[in-house]
Amino acid sequence: MTHHKLTRLVAITLLAASCAGVDGAYTRYVDPHIGSGGHGHVFVGANVPFGLVQLGPTSIPNGWDWTSGYHISDTTVIGFSHMHLSGTGIGDLGDITFMPVSGDVTLARGHAADQQSGNWSYFSRKNERARPGYYATRLDRFGIDVELTATKRVGFHRYTFPPASSPAVIIDLVNGIGWDAPTEARVSRLDDRTIAGYRYSSGWASAQRVYFVAVFSRPISELQLYDNGRRRECDDLTARRLYAKALFNDAAGEQLEVKVALSPVSVENAAANLRAELPEWDFECTVEQADREWNRELGKIAIRAADPRTLRVFYTALYHTMIAPSEFSDVNGDYRGADGRDHHADGFVNYTTLSLWDTYRAAHPLMTIIHPEKMADIINTMLRVYQQQGKLPVWHLMGCETDCMVGNPAIPVVADAILKGYDGFDKELAFEAMKTSAMLDERGLSLLKQHGYIPCNLYGESVATGMEYALADWSIARVASLLGKTADADYFTRRAASYAFYFDPSVNFARGRDAEGHFRVPFDPFSAPHRANDYTEGNAWQYTWLAPHDVEGLINLFGSRQRFVEKLDSLFIVTGDMGAEASPDISGLIGQYAHGNEPVHHVIYLYTLAGQPWKAADRVREVLATLYHDAPDGLPGNEDVGQMSAWYILSALGFYQVEPAGGRFFFGSPIIDEAEIKVKDGRVFRVTALDNSPENRYIQSITLDGIPYREAYIPFTFISAGSHLVLQMGNTPADWTTGK
Repeated sequence: MTHHKLTRLVAITLLAASCAGVDGAYTRYVDPHIGSGGHGHVFVGANVPFGLVQLGPTSIPNGWDWTSGYHISDTTVIGFSHMHLSGTGIGDLGDITFMPVSGDVTLARGHAADQQSGNWSYFSRKNERARPGYYATRLDRFGIDVELTATKRVGFHRYTFPPASSPAVIIDLVNGIGWDAPTEARVSRLDDRTIAGYRYSSGWASAQRVYFVAVFSRPISELQLYDNGRRRECDDLTARRLYAKALFNDAAGEQLEVKVALSPVSVENAAANLRAELPEWDFECTVEQADREWNRELGKIAIRAADPRTLRVFYTALYHTMIAPSEFSDVNGDYRGADGRDHHADGFVNYTTLSLWDTYRAAHPLMTIIHPEKMADIINTMLRVYQQQGKLPVWHLMGCETDCMVGNPAIPVVADAILKGYDGFDKELAFEAMKTSAMLDERGLSLLKQHGYIPCNLYGESVATGMEYALADWSIARVASLLGKTADADYFTRRAASYAFYFDPSVNFARGRDAEGHFRVPFDPFSAPHRANDYTEGNAWQYTWLAPHDVEGLINLFGSRQRFVEKLDSLFIVTGDMGAEASPDISGLIGQYAHGNEPVHHVIYLYTLAGQPWKAADRVREVLATLYHDAPDGLPGNEDVGQMSAWYILSALGFYQVEPAGGRFFFGSPIIDEAEIKVKDGRVFRVTALDNSPENRYIQSITLDGIPYREAYIPFTFISAGSHLVLQMGNTPADWTTGK
């Protein structure tokens, strides 16, 4: 397809996505159920890109595979909650749950062995529909049809009750996903159609606050309030375990709509969000508006591929990368800060759900390419977190620092934005935030400063922690050099080399080392106990390669390039027992390569850096073909807030950012035939893979804007400039690089 024809196709399909209700060319390829089985943990429901509201069903089970509140194996629903996580390994949220019912029910979460134990219902998969911005199902117990859509800060429900069914809606402020507990809640009746309140809770987010205003399309005939199961005769109740039940008179058609606006700050701001985003009662047009918003964002990458399954997996993956980070400020700019106080975002949009240990690797580099308009907002969010809590975010959720996972994962994200030339934020403040975060005495940093590495007898997960700090330190050093801070550049360059202390040349593995310099014994490179381990959700086979910032240095530790490649070859074929207590996150195994977890996501591309790009092509194609599918069990592990899908997107396009910052995207093997990617300043970066097929997976030659190109990577500057990359594919392994 020519450039002109592809551009015209994109324009036509985007035009079709109008309020006329016609699906655009992108949302029709998205299947939100992909990743809802296995260990994918994805959100299923109605939302818009990067919105605060994720409105969808919450089920009874609260085990590990229900961290989003939904799993394809389960058809119970306790209600429709307005906030959900997507793809995390820990659960939270499920806040502000609405459940339409009829008749008398027990106000409780209940258990699946007894339907009378709670207000829950089964639903049938045949009655379930899900697409971007819209979700629908039928509650079998009550015969109620439920439809959901959303704006960024407002959930829109439409319930169709059977005739003469005594319709009612339960507002559940007790039950979240099952991983948190309410600390205080309130419901107030404001008028005959409006209620408002809040839910405070403690869980993964230790001090979460969500305020809401709900407006019904019909008058409330009676509002019942319950404190820990006991009815209170009032219209305004504050309690820890609070349910409300809004009753409605029977009416012809039995249809009831409700708009529920959220705010992290106040009921008044929730009301303002509702007025600004959803003043009208037009459910169908709200669905169509959500579809348009998704098409606009998904349309940032227009691809052509021979296999329609590739389109489904690709655009669903792209959809999954845009569920979070979530906007965490009201329409007036107010938000709840990391210091527990209310703040005003002057000139930027504040975000939350920053799963940085996962997303610094691919999701944020992808964002630098296709979401340039969001980069200043993301970095300013992180800098405000630094000012409010004294360090950059680690894993930030709803204004709360969870300190989840290891290392300093925000540092590569901030450094990457600076090194790629983004502005709109204070670069001196950004450097201060990175340096200060790296020089604290918490989370093993004091030991790193004292010993030059983190001793395994003094700190748990020492190898993973130390190697993550090393790549973050390298990122700081790069920025320091750019800003002319020579002393800082020298200091952090030395610290970035600390990963070498964990490498034992006698076994060619990174392993724990005590304060006296002795390697831990006994040593089993396969062992991966979930706790009391030198690694984080992994073993020595997986963590030995975690030096993406200094691949040449890592090669030298092996003694030669040949020994490095031989060991890398072994990673994909060796088998061994990781132990009964191995973390379930270690999934998607090819040998000991565990694609279902993030620490290895750069590893396949080490072949390209080592001068054997054809081996990278083989393994990239294997992962794309065998570990990603257009089925519920279509992800090799947790989605992890977009990271698992971002790896797919970049790899399908043919390249991946190996180094933690700076924008060198190393080549692998594209599965798309052509792509047009909207980048900075209205430009379009084009990728063309000629003669591409499953057999023709090897790059034979490259041209960039018509000029022969032999580097092993394409810099971000060429991508953002809107270049045209042409990859000639063939069925014969070839070394097309300069060998550097």
